Amino acid sequence: MQSSKLNDFAKQHHIIGLTDATLLHLKEGDYALDKAEQFLAFQQRINNEVLNHAVITNNPYTHWFSNAELSDAQIKHFVIQFSVFSNQFLVAQLHKMINADTIDEMRASKEILANELGVLFNDKKSSAMEEDLSSVEVRDFGGLEGSIEGGRFHFRAAHFELLVRMADKLGLDFRLLGKRGRGKPTTLFFCDELIRLYGNEDYQTATAASYAVENWASAGFWDQLVAGLTRYKNSHHMEKLPITFFSWHSKLEANHAHHTQEELENYYFQFDVDEDEFIRIGNEMLDGVYAFWGGLNKDRQKLH
Repeated sequence: MQSSKLNDFAKQHHIIGLTDATLLHLKEGDYALDKAEQFLAFQQRINNEVLNHAVITNNPYTHWFSNAELSDAQIKHFVIQFSVFSNQFLVAQLHKMINADTIDEMRASKEILANELGVLFNDKKSSAMEEDLSSVEVRDFGGLEGSIEGGRFHFRAAHFELLVRMADKLGLDFRLLGKRGRGKPTTLFFCDELIRLYGNEDYQTATAASYAVENWASAGFWDQLVAGLTRYKNSHHMEKLPITFFSWHSKLEANHAHHTQEELENYYFQFDVDEDEFIRIGNEMLDGVYAFWGGLNKDRQKLH
C-alpha cells in the first residue's frame, strides 16, 4: 500500500526512478523536490559515464572464464591472485571504517569488515532468503542480510578462510595465498587503488569509489566465475571442491545493489555534490578494477 502511494507521488511530481526510501523523504518534506529533478539528471550521467565502463559491461577475462576449459595452471593462478585481492580488501575496508564521516557510516563499514572476518549476520527474518542458499552456504556464511549486532563469530565463516579451503583442494599451500608478495603488479595496483579511493578520508571520494565498486560487484561477474568453476569442478570430477565463496558472493552482491542506490540518493540530497568529480573518481576506481582483470587476462594466455 505504501509503495503504491509513493508511486502515485512520483508520477504526480514527475520524479519516477527514485527509490522508495527517497520518495518517502520527499513526500514528508525532508528533501527538496527541485533537487529530485537534479538527481535524476545526475543519475543519467552516471549511467552513461560510469556504469558503462568496460569492467562492468564487457570484461574479457570473466567472459572467457565462464565458458573456458580451465587448466590446472589457470585455475591456480586465478585463485592465488583473487586471494590477494580478497585478503588485502580488509585493509581498504578498515580505512573506510576509520575515515567514516558519521557514526552511522562507521557502523555500516564495520558491518562489512566484521562479516568478512567471520561474524555472521544476525537476522531472524533471513530464513526466507536462506531458502535460496545451499545448506553448506548457510552453515558457512549465514544469511545474506541483517546485522552483526548479536551475531556469532566463527573462524570458518571468514570469507578468506573459505577461499583457503577451496585452494587446499587444488593443492595450493596457505603460504601462497593472500600475501602482497604473491600479487602480480596489476593485482597490487587494484588493492592500492581500493585503499586510496574506496578508503579515502575525503567523504565524496570514498562515496564515489564505493558506488562504483558496488555496481561492479553486482553486475554479474560473480555468476561468470561460478559458471567457470562449476565447469572445472565437473570436468575434473572434483565433487568435493568447495566453490561456496563465489556462489555465496554472487547472491550477496545482487542483494546489495538496491541498498547502494539508496545510499547514493541519500548522499546527494544531504550534500553539495561535485558531479564531475564524482564521475571522475568513479571511473578511476573502475580503472583499478579493470587493471586487475586485465592482468589476469594477459597471464591466462601464457598458462596451459
